[in-house]
Amino acid sequence: MTPEPGIVVVPVPEEEAGRRVDAVLAGALGVSRTVAAQWCAEGHVTERATTGRRAERIVAKSAKVSAGSELVVHVPQTADPLEVKVEIVQDLDILADDPDYVVVDKPVGVAAHPSPGWVGPTVVGGLAGLGYRISTSGAPERQGIVHRLDVGTSGIMVVAKTERAYTVLKDAFRDRTPKKTYHAVVQGLPDPLDGTIDAPIGRHPGHDWRFAVIEGGRESITHYRTVEAFGRATLVDVTLETGRTHQIRVHFSALRHPCAGDLTYGADPRLASELGLTRQWLHAHRLGFPHPVTGEWVEYQSEYPDDLRYALSVLRGE
Repeated sequence: MTPEPGIVVVPVPEEEAGRRVDAVLAGALGVSRTVAAQWCAEGHVTERATTGRRAERIVAKSAKVSAGSELVVHVPQTADPLEVKVEIVQDLDILADDPDYVVVDKPVGVAAHPSPGWVGPTVVGGLAGLGYRISTSGAPERQGIVHRLDVGTSGIMVVAKTERAYTVLKDAFRDRTPKKTYHAVVQGLPDPLDGTIDAPIGRHPGHDWRFAVIEGGRESITHYRTVEAFGRATLVDVTLETGRTHQIRVHFSALRHPCAGDLTYGADPRLASELGLTRQWLHAHRLGFPHPVTGEWVEYQSEYPDDLRYALSVLRGE
């Protein structure tokens, strides 16, 4: 657990002499070496001798400590990365407001809920900023969240407002009952024009933050059909049987037809620039599910945001 903000003094015993500063701090204070290294990089750590006139000096993370010295850490005030920040999120539109759930149109650049390393806006915080009270079920930072969209993907999401709705919708998404339909612009022309991609997905063996089609990955099934072909790119309608992280992006990249603008998964930066894209052309277009109370099938739709509409207009030569 990270120490409280303030000054912490860490004596360096004989047996620690010659070790790196970040390693010594991690062991002494119970923080990760990444946190300790960040403190060093930000100038929060100094070393001073306990004898003689050696001056106190700022130390780098890789500096070796000296026996008999002290490390003085000015532990900074840091925000809890999982704390929900109540705020007004620009372009977070409400598509439906039911007594048991709310359907939102999530803009690009907004996460579903807080997570370590994410400092931007969230759907949970945006709903709180609009005065919505949502379900308290689930982890504190993701209360009411029954499914998610990537930060770089825009479109439709449903969030539970009541405990009953949370339980029913969470179970429905686990059982793959809802129908999730995405629209994507992929590079080139898929062959066949309509088809199914059935390929397991797991973490990329060389990049922790990426995913890939790999042997032994989790079952992943994507169905697609061509809506409009432009030659150098194609607008496709995509439905998912499974909901793996980055599933559509990974599957079309594996077919050598990455989503336009998706530089992470091999898209051509020249086409992205021509289309004015700063993210992947991928949008959660429709969402259908049984109403959590009545069981009646309900369906909602989200229109394309401005950046995706502009890219389509370029492809159409408008």
